[in-house]
Amino acid sequence: MNIAEKHYKVLIIGSGPAGLTAAIYAARANLSPMVIEGVQPGGQLTITTDVENYPGFPQGIMGPQLMDEFRNQAERFGTNFITDMVSEVDLTRRPFTVKIGKDKMTADTIIVSTGASAKMLGLESEKVLMGHGLSACATCDGFFFNGQEVIVIGGGDTACEEATFLTRFASKVTMVHRRDELRASKVMQERVFANPKIEMKWNRVVLDFVASPEGSLESAILQDTQTGEKETFVCKGAFLGIGHTPNTQLFKDTLKMDELGYIITKPDSTATDIVGVFVCGDAQDHVYRQAITASGTGCMAAIEAERLLGDEEAEAT
Repeated sequence: MNIAEKHYKVLIIGSGPAGLTAAIYAARANLSPMVIEGVQPGGQLTITTDVENYPGFPQGIMGPQLMDEFRNQAERFGTNFITDMVSEVDLTRRPFTVKIGKDKMTADTIIVSTGASAKMLGLESEKVLMGHGLSACATCDGFFFNGQEVIVIGGGDTACEEATFLTRFASKVTMVHRRDELRASKVMQERVFANPKIEMKWNRVVLDFVASPEGSLESAILQDTQTGEKETFVCKGAFLGIGHTPNTQLFKDTLKMDELGYIITKPDSTATDIVGVFVCGDAQDHVYRQAITASGTGCMAAIEAERLLGDEEAEAT
C-alpha cells in the first residue's frame, strides 16, 4: 500500500485493546481512522492463551481470537490498517506528520496506543512457555493456578504485589530474588513477610524454564548466586515480576512523560500536553494494565479526538 502523503483525521498508533477500541469509536463517528498496527498486531493479548476476565465471554476466549474480533469490528466500520512500524513522528505542528520507512502520512489528531512490554529474563524458553504456565500478570492469570505451587521472579514492588495477589489462589508462592533483601517499599515487604503462604528463595536467579511433555511449565532451573549450585524447582506457574517498559521511546523528546517513560495525560482525560495528541492504554497506565481498562481509555481518546475535531470545524465555519 502506497501511503505517501496520505492524510487522515484520526491516526492511531498501536493495535491492542486500547487502539482498536479507539478505532471502533472513531470509525463509527465517520472519521475513517488509520491504525498503524506495529509488528505485533493485537498487542500483548496475542501472546495470552485464555482470557476469562473480559466481559461478554462467560466461557472465556483465547487472546488472539479476542483481538481478531476487535479488529474485525473496527474494520467493519471503515478503519484502515497498516501492519508496520512508525519510524518517526513530527508533533511540532498540525497536521502532524508520521513516517513509516520512506513513506509519510499526516493527521489532524493522533491517538497513541503503543502499550507496554513486560520485562523478560531473555531466555529462549520464555517465548515458548509464555501463556503456558509462564505469565507477567497475576491479575490476568492467577485464577488458573488455584491450589498449585507457583514462583514469582523479582524483588521490587511489582513482584511483591504479584506474590501477595497470587496467595488468593496458589497453595504456595515462592519468591525468587537475586539478592538477600527485597528492593520493594517497606509496606510491600511487610505484607510479603507477614503472609504464611509466601516463602523466599534468596540469592537465586532463573537459568531456564523446563516444559512438560504436554508443553506447559514443569519446573524452573535456579542457581545460587553465591555458591553457583543449581537446583530444579518444580512449579506449575511462574510469574515475571520485574516490571514493564512502556513502548513510548518514539515520543521521548516530544510528549511529557514521567520518570518511567509513561506518557502523562491531563486529569480525567487522555489528552497530552500537545493539542490533538491523545494517549490511551498501557502507554499511560502503569497501575491497572488490563485489557478492559485499556479499552475504556481507547473509547475516551476517540471521543476526545472527535470532539476536538468537531469544535475546530465549528469554529472554522
